[in-house]
Amino acid sequence: MSTTRQFDGLARVTLPARPVHLAIGMFDGVHLGHQSVIESAIHSARRSGGLAGVLTFWPHPSAILRPEQPARMLMPQAMKRQVLGGLGLDFLVEQEFTASFARTTAREFVQLLKTHLPALEAVYVGENFRFGRGREGDVATLIAEARAAGFAVYSAPRLNHNGAPISSSRVRELVAAGEIEQANALLGYSYFCEAVIEPGRKLGRTIGFPTLNLRWEPTLAPRYGVYAVSVTEPGGRKLPGVANYGLRPTVELTQRPLLEVHVLAETSLAYGDKVTVQWLRFLRPERKFGGVEELRAQIEIDRENARAALPNLSPQEPPKSA
Repeated sequence: MSTTRQFDGLARVTLPARPVHLAIGMFDGVHLGHQSVIESAIHSARRSGGLAGVLTFWPHPSAILRPEQPARMLMPQAMKRQVLGGLGLDFLVEQEFTASFARTTAREFVQLLKTHLPALEAVYVGENFRFGRGREGDVATLIAEARAAGFAVYSAPRLNHNGAPISSSRVRELVAAGEIEQANALLGYSYFCEAVIEPGRKLGRTIGFPTLNLRWEPTLAPRYGVYAVSVTEPGGRKLPGVANYGLRPTVELTQRPLLEVHVLAETSLAYGDKVTVQWLRFLRPERKFGGVEELRAQIEIDRENARAALPNLSPQEPPKSA
């Protein structure tokens, strides 16, 4: 279980007098590239008897700087906090990104770090790190300012997968396209969501395929369609399943996308239970069928395709500290 201390902003940080190793970034998705930066801070802290931490931000700067077109986030704040905590950090700082904070210059940002983290020994960032008002600062700027402030800077090269850099934007594109297996390869764990089971219209039950109706409203919507998934009950038991995410054009066109999961095993899940759904493979896009019987036949095919696929798809858990 994570024992990561959490602080709402740099001004609230209180730490023991030990060397601080700090990874800085937005870290949306906490993909393999992010993990390599953060793990460098953790390893250095462990070697020196120091403390390993992350400084991240919320909301995404785009929500303040271009609110008409903000970045669509891979995970909500609470989920990012959960995954970061699983890496084994000593502390996590979530700095609110406001219009005022956006005006902080690169030099002022470094001074904020030194003021609120006086034992700061080293900062860890990706090689494409930008910071300060108008993104004026890069890694070279950070190194110059850090030298004057008395701490070191380590920049990690971007990791590549199949010849292209791993990035949050690339993962977002893959999720939006339904290319879940490729997204999972970049994340280093299975894309997942958490949701509470709520009452539905019970339409699936009337055609022989009862579903869990899950209220899930992501900023970044995966491609509408059918997926092979793994469902984790509150007690931790994992169950195979087939999920439909979309607008249900055949039986009842909805105004907002719905996530429905048909569990391929016996379960006692009930309304109000919170489950975790790990998305493992895209099976087919959503489409409108000619009627309920045609839909029923396709769902049977979907179920069998999911059963065939799932034995070869092992859900990968997000990072968890020992």
